[in-house]
Order: sequence, then structure tokens, then C-alpha cells
Amino acid sequence: MKHTIAVIAGDGIGTEVMPAAISCLDEIAQIHDLSLDWNHLDWGSDHFRATGRMLPVDGLETLSTHSAIFLGAVGVPDIPDVETLWGLLIPIRREFEQYINLRPVRTLPGVPSVLRDERPIDLVLVRENNEGEYSEVGGRAYRGLPQEAAMQQALFTRHGVSRAARFAAELATTRSGRVTSATKSNGIIHSMPFWDEIVAETLAEYPGLTLRSELIDALSASLVLHPWDYDVIVASNLFGDILSDLAGAVAGSIGLSPSANLNPEGRHPSMFEPVHGSAPDIAGKGIANPIGQIWSGAMMLNQLGAPRAAAHLEAAFEAALAAGVRTRDLGGTATTEQMTAEVISQIRALAARFSEPEVISGGTR
Repeated sequence: MKHTIAVIAGDGIGTEVMPAAISCLDEIAQIHDLSLDWNHLDWGSDHFRATGRMLPVDGLETLSTHSAIFLGAVGVPDIPDVETLWGLLIPIRREFEQYINLRPVRTLPGVPSVLRDERPIDLVLVRENNEGEYSEVGGRAYRGLPQEAAMQQALFTRHGVSRAARFAAELATTRSGRVTSATKSNGIIHSMPFWDEIVAETLAEYPGLTLRSELIDALSASLVLHPWDYDVIVASNLFGDILSDLAGAVAGSIGLSPSANLNPEGRHPSMFEPVHGSAPDIAGKGIANPIGQIWSGAMMLNQLGAPRAAAHLEAAFEAALAAGVRTRDLGGTATTEQMTAEVISQIRALAARFSEPEVISGGTR
């Protein structure tokens, strides 16, 4: 089956890690007989400077015809984030009902952790991705006057919270059965107790699961002190955003961290992007870590129905790290190009292991 992928490399190191990831995905596609058709779209801050828009007028319509969206990074110092993020990333997430932001965090071979304890970390953050604290409800009053005020309204709906909780529950049934819910119901009097109630109601439909609600400040501390105690964490838009960066850094580097913006029902394309952002301080130096983008590509393959290919790609970048090839954020000296070359070498070395037909219900793949 042919998959047409919309590619938005974007800004900063996005333009460096994107071709690195695509070269790895093309190698995987050849081995697994996948058809990946890349449609490169030059949208981002340069497009904004030229047109005043991050996306063309018909940009969302263009994206809707694709199997998936592969995003590098968005953001530059000279353009406010309210333009770059709300002009591209957030409209895509909301137009295509990408209401789950999935962010796996785990210990990778050869990657030093900031922790003295070497117990492995393997957790997944399920972030509600369409509402919560990042709603568009609010505004400014009395602009330019001494009493100028800004109002930002968090928006939590039963529909939005329950579908995020249900996704986390379904995921937990395939893992340890443990779900942690991030809350702040002792200080945020309306939205967080509402969140707690709906998460508890939803998880009650899964008698095999255990649910622990943990206050966000205590949870943040616990993720630093003993992250190996967590498995599936479900959180609101803001809390999930913060926790995923924290957990990624504890595991070694946010340069490694992938994410998937999912429309689980498949009515719209999902979008896959690394967590690290555009990193303008190292852009153009050829030292960016491409693993976050490559791992995001593996998540994309899995969503497109190619789990064996996804596992092959993950095994390859893990083998590259285990071989001692590391970029500067991991304490090494490898360039983006050298890291990518090693991953491709490992893809080829592992090809025989992953090329056997995959047994699935009703036949083979």
C-alpha cells in the first residue's frame, strides 16, 4: 500500500534532522516493501516572512489528503511563538482532531542518565492534546493602560477528558496495567476535580487496571527520584507537555524524545514530530541529534500499520547507540551525519532478523 507523507521540515535543526530520518525510513521501506511517497512542503518561518502566514490558505486542505504528517520543528527567535505555533502546529492538531499526544520515554542503550541509579525507565505519557490549559478562550482588556489585563480560560470537556483517559486505559491493558493521572485538585478548584472524576469513571470500566491520581508537583519530583515506578501517565495538555520534557531529560536527553499527535480513529492524518524543538543555538552546525526525529518516524510506521518495520527501525537506532555512537547532547562527538550513517548501517545489519513474514490474525504480513 502506498503512503503519501506530508513533510514539513520547518525551522532550525528541523531542516537537518528531517533528511536524516527520511534516509533511515527509506532504507527501512526498501527492506519491508513499503511505499513511502514524500511530499515536501516548504512551510515554516521562511514562508511566514514571505507571505505573513505559516500555512497557505488551503494548507489544511492539502494536508488532509495525506496518510500522515512528518514535522521537524517550528520556531525562530525573531518571530513570536504565538505566530509560529498557533499558525501551524496547533491548527493542524485541532483541525485533524489529533487529541492524543503520545510520548514514550525509556532508557536507551549507551545513553548516560543524569541519575545515579541505573534501573531502566520505560513509561509512556498520554497527553490530552486539543483542549485543557491551551484553549483559545480568553483575551486582553485595557491594552496599553496601567490596568491592562490578560485572561486565559482553561477548557475541560467530559468528551475530551474521557477519550484521553480511555486511550490511556487501552494502552495500559497492553503493558503493566498501571495508570497514573496527573492532577492538581487541591489547588485548582473546578477543572482538576472534574478531570479526576472523569478519569476515575472511565478507568472503572477496566477492572484489571489500577489508577493512582498524583498531584503534579509531587509527580514531577517523583519522576526525578524514581521514574522507573511509572508506566502509563495520563495528563492534561499543559501537565503532559511539561512532564514529557522532564522525563525525557531524566532518561538522557530530550533530543531523543519522539511524539505522535494521533487521531486514533484514523478519520484524519496523524502527525509525528520530535519533542526537542528547533534549537536555534545549534542550528546549522551539523551536530543535532536525529534520534528524536527517527524515533518519531518509527511511531509513524506503527500507526501506518507496519509494526515490524517500526520495531526494526527502533532496534537499529538502539544498536547504533549501544555501539557508542553519540551526538554532543549525549556526551559524544558524532555529527548528525555520522549518527545517521550508523543507524543505516545497523538497519542493514538487522535486516535478516526483521525480514521474516509477520504472523497476524488471518494470515501473514
